[in-house]
Amino acid sequence: MQNLRKKFPVLNQCVYANTASAGLLSEDLMEWRQGHDLDFLIGGSEMKNKGFAHMPEIKKTVGRFFNCKPENVALVPNFSLGFNLLLEGLPKDKKVLLVNKDYPSVNWPFETRNFERDYVDADEHMEENIHTKVKSGNFDVLALSLVQWVNGVRIDLEFLKNLKKEFPNLIIIADGTQFCGMEPFDFEDSGIDILGASAYKWMLAGYGNGFYLVKEAVMDQFELRGIGNGSVDNDASKRNSITFCKYMEPGHLDSLNFGSLEFAVTFLDEIGQENVQAQLQKLSRHALQAFSELDLLEPAVVKRKQHSTIFSVKGDEQLFQKLTNENVVASLRGDGIRLSFHFYNTVEEIDVVATLLKRWTSTS
Repeated sequence: MQNLRKKFPVLNQCVYANTASAGLLSEDLMEWRQGHDLDFLIGGSEMKNKGFAHMPEIKKTVGRFFNCKPENVALVPNFSLGFNLLLEGLPKDKKVLLVNKDYPSVNWPFETRNFERDYVDADEHMEENIHTKVKSGNFDVLALSLVQWVNGVRIDLEFLKNLKKEFPNLIIIADGTQFCGMEPFDFEDSGIDILGASAYKWMLAGYGNGFYLVKEAVMDQFELRGIGNGSVDNDASKRNSITFCKYMEPGHLDSLNFGSLEFAVTFLDEIGQENVQAQLQKLSRHALQAFSELDLLEPAVVKRKQHSTIFSVKGDEQLFQKLTNENVVASLRGDGIRLSFHFYNTVEEIDVVATLLKRWTSTS
């Protein structure tokens, strides 16, 4: 992983602990994007038409990476737009279970559409509480982020798989924006029915691209209404034979942004998701120990069996500014400072952050 750090020049300037906000742009991807736009400069519409024709190949690449049929992959500019298109086709009599303080783009679309809903907390008992609610509440949909954006609490994927087996009629919808790119993930083997994600964070694909993976078994539960020329690939004769995922692609798909997604997926595939996972597990254990020893983490995080590499440490804007002045890039989120580490980070960087936090919090 040390050699890979050279591909991300930002790392020479700071301790970058902010992938949960924005994944870094690699030199390799930048060069590909420059080449793409040079081709557009020279080729104009002819080049762009080739780009549009390449979209099925990009779906195949994404599908192989996550084990999903290409025709069940929808390419979207970001998670939020795709989610709103999806929920416009979900009957309003569905009862929904959500997670308190989950990412707004997960909860708000249900709330503004006035779905009947209930909530659980993202704490050490999250899975147990979800099971209790589902067992007693006649829920139709469970929607949640696989990794919580503020404190990094991650749902147990094996729990979701078992939950789906026990309650096969429950539609499980997941936001994978803070998860995809962290470890190997087999969509078909998971308990998730619909997985959406923006790819500019852990997948390092830049902005303007994302995807949805959909299992055929739940498609008939939706009546999607999003439609446009992109849904038929400029062929009006397909108007009456639009597939589920093409309803989520009503407009043109940009060859720069989705080409970047394809490039990023190939890059992660070459690194090996097992290798990424091993590095992140190492960083997670190290950070969990370092920050818990300083009593900077909420009990719900410390008590969980498994955690991501996103941590919310106790701190205010003054402490955040001190970190910024020491070239530590993080985010103010919720009631604390969010630190997040990807494979290009090191345990030494975590130690640097922990040392600074110890110095300032012990004297405050």
